[in-house]
Formats: sequence, C-alpha cells, structure tokens
Amino acid sequence: MIPRLTSVQNELMKHVLPPIPFLPFTNENGVEKPKVSALESTTWQADFPLDESQQFFPLSLSIDNGKNWFRLPYEPLISISGKNVIAKRRVAKWNSENSTQLTGTIKERWSQDDYDITITGVLMGAFLRGSVEDCFPRADFQKLKKVLSYAKHIKVACPPLELLGINSIVVDDFSFPFTKGENVQAYEIKVCSDFSYNLLMEI
Repeated sequence: MIPRLTSVQNELMKHVLPPIPFLPFTNENGVEKPKVSALESTTWQADFPLDESQQFFPLSLSIDNGKNWFRLPYEPLISISGKNVIAKRRVAKWNSENSTQLTGTIKERWSQDDYDITITGVLMGAFLRGSVEDCFPRADFQKLKKVLSYAKHIKVACPPLELLGINSIVVDDFSFPFTKGENVQAYEIKVCSDFSYNLLMEI
C-alpha cells in the first residue's frame, strides 16, 4: 500500500487545487475599481494655461494699439539688458617721460541706447499625445506668429518692462526651435524697446 500511496501523492502534487477559504468571509484589499475607462481618463491631458492672476510676470502683446491683447498662455522667461552710447575722443597719449599727460579718452557725449529684451517660453497643446490637430498648440502658434510678423511697433504690457518705462517694442528676430514633446513648441523672441518721440517742433 505504501508504494501506491506515494504514487498518488506524487500525482496530486502536479495539480493545483482551488483554494478553500478557512473562514466564511474574505479580507478587503482597499483597492477601489476605477469608475471611468482608460479612454475617459485624463492621463494624456496636458496642464491648463495659468490665468493672469496666477502668473507672476504675465506678458501681453497688442498690434492694434491696445484694443485687443494676446497674453502668452504660459509665463515666459524675460531677460533685459541695456547700455549707454558714449562718444569718445582720443586727444592725447600717455608716455613714460611725461606722466602728467592725460590717459584714456575724453567722453564728449553719451546717451542711453535701446533695451535689448529676450523672451523665451513654450506653447502647449491640450493633450500630450495624439494627432497634430489634438496635440499641437496651433491656435496659440498662429496668434503669436501674427504678432511677431507685424512690421510696426508692438504694444507690450509686463510689470518689469513697465518699471523701465517700456510700453512698445520692435521685434528683431524670433525662432521656434525643436522641442521634445508632441504638444510642446518652444520659442525665443529678441526685441528692442521703442520709445515715442516727436520730430516736429512748433516755432
């Protein structure tokens, strides 16, 4: 009987029997079933643009003298640099025999040059992945391209620029570099300040 019992045990070990609950209830694992399907979830949805009140330095542009404004949907990085234009005249040269001679140059006249401003940011579509119509920020891209292609001065509204007295800018050049991500398009805009002046004088 022992050899037969051993063979039966070996045969049973090859099969997995269904589990038999020891108690008449089961433990809860605390994992809730999803209430929406994978297609209805927001997994592929991108971040929404920030409202003007949520941005620290919002930047808005206008090509119709302030009637309509295009605010950049995501706060850009703004770099500002300025310089002075100085007229220098070299009237004397220094030598070791006459140390009292004037060294350096004579500054006859100086004036402040334009501010150079670099605006760097991104445009983002509504979805992270999908077709071009769904992902690429086409509407914002076309609005920004229309502003940048304007051949006259552009009204600008931004706190740091307003502190410097800059209310108008002129676009020098711009670029849309390659950006990783189907719904992201970076841009870099180089502009200079444009201050109003009056060339006509009443006599």
